[in-house]
Amino acid sequence: MGAIVQGGVGFGLGLVAAPVLTMLAPDLMPGAIQVVNMTLPLFTLAVEWRRVDWRGLGFALLGRLPGSAIAAVIIVYVSVYTRGVFVAVMVLIAVVLTARALSVPRNGYTITSAGFVSGITGTATGIGGPPIALVYQNAKGPQIRATLAMFFFLSAAQSLVILQFVGELPGQALLVGGVLIVPMVLGFLVSGPLRRYLDGGKVRVGVLTVAALSAVGLIVQNVITAL
Repeated sequence: MGAIVQGGVGFGLGLVAAPVLTMLAPDLMPGAIQVVNMTLPLFTLAVEWRRVDWRGLGFALLGRLPGSAIAAVIIVYVSVYTRGVFVAVMVLIAVVLTARALSVPRNGYTITSAGFVSGITGTATGIGGPPIALVYQNAKGPQIRATLAMFFFLSAAQSLVILQFVGELPGQALLVGGVLIVPMVLGFLVSGPLRRYLDGGKVRVGVLTVAALSAVGLIVQNVITAL
């Protein structure tokens, strides 16, 4: 489902999948989702890599580096259950921002700031798309898809390196991430034909509703577990 959403609008894989995966296997997150996050963009880049906004990408990656460093501290010193609540809160914030479709000017400052926030949330939870997507929401379709794809690919690779460095990337997370590539590919293939037939407004509302419900369920689960 996450791949269908991202294949259609350029982001959304983590927004849909991260809260569910965190509920099912918190010890394997965010490593498992990062494997998929690194693989899916390659399909978009294979077709539209020439449309990447390289200048904007540079600003985004510049901001992501310090953000990822902060996320590394969070991963090491914050418990798995607290990180689960963090994932849920980030999903809810992303849902609100996406639903409101706030108008954000696209310049070096806003792109770098979005990269910084994405570095924190993306590395710590696997959900790094909404901040960058918010800044690029008014770009042309091919440019936003290509730029986000390149950013997600490089970001996921960076996050995996950081997770390995701080000892938070178990082999099972890589194995599960590898297995998840199969449904990810199927979702991406389905997204193409569906893109022209589905009403974007209704699909968007449905996706945001499911993501919000998953986030609330994740909060409830972690609170009950903590008690």
